[in-house]
Amino acid sequence: MGGSHTGAASRWWELTIAASAETSEALTNLLWEIGAVGVVEEEAPGTAARLRAFFPGTATARELDANVRSYLADLARRGFAVVDEPRVAPLGDERWADAWRDHFRPVPVGRRLVVVPPWNTAPIGERLAIVIEPGRAFGTGHHGSTAGCLVAVETIVDEGAAGGVLDLGTGSGVLAIAAARLGAREILAVDEDPDAIAAAAENAARNGVADRVRCLLADVAAVDAAPTPLVVANLLSTAHYRLATAYATLVAVGGTLVLGGILDAEADAVEHAVARAGFTPADRVSLDGWTTLLLRQRSRHAPVHVRA
Repeated sequence: MGGSHTGAASRWWELTIAASAETSEALTNLLWEIGAVGVVEEEAPGTAARLRAFFPGTATARELDANVRSYLADLARRGFAVVDEPRVAPLGDERWADAWRDHFRPVPVGRRLVVVPPWNTAPIGERLAIVIEPGRAFGTGHHGSTAGCLVAVETIVDEGAAGGVLDLGTGSGVLAIAAARLGAREILAVDEDPDAIAAAAENAARNGVADRVRCLLADVAAVDAAPTPLVVANLLSTAHYRLATAYATLVAVGGTLVLGGILDAEADAVEHAVARAGFTPADRVSLDGWTTLLLRQRSRHAPVHVRA
């Protein structure tokens, strides 16, 4: 098992693997997709890059190991050189903080946002700080899909087009909190993971917006919510295909749908599938290989211009 531990659950897991220049980006994307809350790439002269990914204990070492090995086998079948096998080890709370804190720094996003950890909240110019505790749920601002969604949310809220917001698959709550900090009045943040909802609620309180961000534990496919001017879903492409018709009932007439978690190569297909459910493509943002799509209900024709 390449040093992996597959027994009792740990509160945190650290997965390490060396990657060639040709496979590093693909492996990094995979690690995010299977639930990493942080991925660090370390590289020394003359050696392959080493990826360190951190996962909450809701995953198991066996699952993480199996997912990565399956992907490596697929890469090998396609002719890519596989230089290492995954190693999964339990990570204590203290080691987690030490390992990740050094790499979790303020991330400026868009024109006036910055995502910061609780231990580094020094002002950065006039930017609005979104304080997020890393570790319990996805959404730290470092990932291209989260950053793209933040850019889109900033633009839409600044245009006054988001009196209410529905955040599906809220994770850390970063998108919901950003919407509130930018001026949205009422935000419902939904996730089916109890740890994510707890993290989102804590982060909302940390940012002083708990009075405007309501966190709801529910299946995003069956959430009972009134049609909302802005619906944001930073999920994987497979979820967007499954939820396309649900989006049509959740977005208010003339409202905007923001979809994240889409690899650039998947963007056209996802956009086409969701458009068939009643939306008109409006714009898209691409950051670090990930696309964020903006779509409008067909009754609204005004273009949206997103500033990355």
